[in-house]
Amino acid sequence: MYIAMNRFRVRPDSEEAFRKKWLDRDVLLRTVPGFVSFQFLRGPAMEDYVLYASHTVWTSYDAFIGWTRSEEFRAAHAGAGQGPVLTLGPPVFEGFQVLQDIQA
Repeated sequence: MYIAMNRFRVRPDSEEAFRKKWLDRDVLLRTVPGFVSFQFLRGPAMEDYVLYASHTVWTSYDAFIGWTRSEEFRAAHAGAGQGPVLTLGPPVFEGFQVLQDIQA
């Protein structure tokens, strides 16, 4: 398995708009081969930002790369960078090969 995460430092005055943008969007991931799950996460609030993350689980690294090259990916990210600035800088990507997966 492979986990892909993006971390976002969201300006406190933009938190509601940021959440709405994510929660109201069309989710195209379900149609992509190799997709396992997605989580939208809210982390701690700092003085100048609130930490958010998107977390996707894929059956493999190749499945994740397939997503990044797909029409669904282009459609999902078509409006990225448009509208008011909601974050402090660009998202920070982190990718992980899963070495162990223990479930209930």
